[in-house]
Amino acid sequence: MVNKKEQERTELHKTIWQIANQLRGSVDGWEFKQYVLGAFFYRFISESITKYINDNEHRNGHTDFDYTKLSDAQAELAREQAVVEKGFFILPSELFVNVAKNAKADKDLNVTLSKVFKNIEASAKGQQSEDDIKGLFDDFDVNSKKLGATVEDRNKRLTDLLESIEGLKFGDYTENTIDAFGDAYEYLMTMYASNAGKSGGEFFTPQEVSELLAHITLVGKKEVNKVYDPACGSGSMLLKFSKILGQDNVRQGYFGQEINITTYNLARINMFLHGINYNKFDIAHGDTLTNPQHWDDEPFEAIVSNPPYSIKWEGDDNPILINDPRFSPAGVLAPKSKADLAFTMHMLSWLATNGTAAIVEFPGVLYRGGTEQKIRKYLIENNYIDTVIQLPPDLFFGTSIATCIIVLKKSKTDNKILFIDASKEFVRGGNKNKLTTYEDNENDNNIKTILDAFKSREDQDHFSALVDKEKIVENDYSIAVSSYVEPKDMREVIDIKELNKEIEQIVKRQSELRASIDAIVADIERR
Repeated sequence: MVNKKEQERTELHKTIWQIANQLRGSVDGWEFKQYVLGAFFYRFISESITKYINDNEHRNGHTDFDYTKLSDAQAELAREQAVVEKGFFILPSELFVNVAKNAKADKDLNVTLSKVFKNIEASAKGQQSEDDIKGLFDDFDVNSKKLGATVEDRNKRLTDLLESIEGLKFGDYTENTIDAFGDAYEYLMTMYASNAGKSGGEFFTPQEVSELLAHITLVGKKEVNKVYDPACGSGSMLLKFSKILGQDNVRQGYFGQEINITTYNLARINMFLHGINYNKFDIAHGDTLTNPQHWDDEPFEAIVSNPPYSIKWEGDDNPILINDPRFSPAGVLAPKSKADLAFTMHMLSWLATNGTAAIVEFPGVLYRGGTEQKIRKYLIENNYIDTVIQLPPDLFFGTSIATCIIVLKKSKTDNKILFIDASKEFVRGGNKNKLTTYEDNENDNNIKTILDAFKSREDQDHFSALVDKEKIVENDYSIAVSSYVEPKDMREVIDIKELNKEIEQIVKRQSELRASIDAIVADIERR
């Protein structure tokens, strides 16, 4: 039975999506997402800074203090400490609630918002948080003609947007504001990704897949030092560690890199919205394969990733890469047309000795020849591949391909690889397949079934097989799950003796019918 909290959560999600669709008008939903998500974030950080300052004052006995009603001049006293602790500062007049309240009467709303966003970013300039705040509102273009042909039209839509986001009641279903904002933000991104086709799938991994990857890397652990995703998209995969372990049990924080500037901004916003303070995350912008940004932070105890499938990269066109310590141990580079195993080698290089990496891979990397086979040989001969999991088809936004997960470890206790065929572990949800989670059913769900097999590391008929390295070598280093886990024969078992009896009766009956027909025909001819 659905509880009241879950019902209210569902209603909130429905309302948010209705608002997002109504407000966009003729603008493509994918193009309009940055305005909804940006306004959402603006409200969140405004309420976050307000709560922070109010709480400080209330603790000091000023129980009637309300930062939203303070003058800007008075508020300046709080700036220095707020920037150190929160990473940014917002004047009372520039808080979301006050800008939204005055939006309808503000004929220069676009100018007001532009100024507010610049001031928020400027508050972190020269501070430790500067890189985490800089550019967060770059995609919120208040002067874009997508919002309207004239300034008046654009301001009308911006007013509607602010008023609609202001009207959302997060406190009705939970006391934890961060969870409410973070949950709603994740929902919005899921909906945008599912409606955007391939372009959406590039930045967002379904929540249940992220959950599975995080659980795989956390087996036997109640805390981790640092978590890392070299192709972090919107950052949702990293945030699963916070949900599973609790923020305090990811001791040194969350690290990621993203090549797409808009998605990079989404990832940083996502961190803030889930209550991860600026000093607990480091999301970098750039190409991980050719310009990695976290040399000083590796190794990582837990690595999760869903890197882009079979994209092009410089490969052996760049003579420096073959000597890069991340790639050189294999003796070859991933092909220029398929960077999948370049990401894999990068993650292996930055994996801690006691760590685990769980990587979503395009299925071709399991069996393709050429340099990819040579890289697999390196991984297998050095005993780095722990498990290969075949996932169901149609899990991801933008593709129906049945992907797989490769699990890497540097300190295995055996020289075998576990193969799990989880291709049937799904339910159909809407227009996609979905893994059921602990939230769906704590004791019986797809993720638990996969994890139980991963932990037990035993043969299970038609589901898992623990295979010696020698057998994989004999198979030319192919690690396709179907080569080692025999699928269940779903064909009907037929008793040949019984079938022959049935055929005999049919033939006998057929002869009798023919005789009857012949007699009828002969009788007719005599007449």
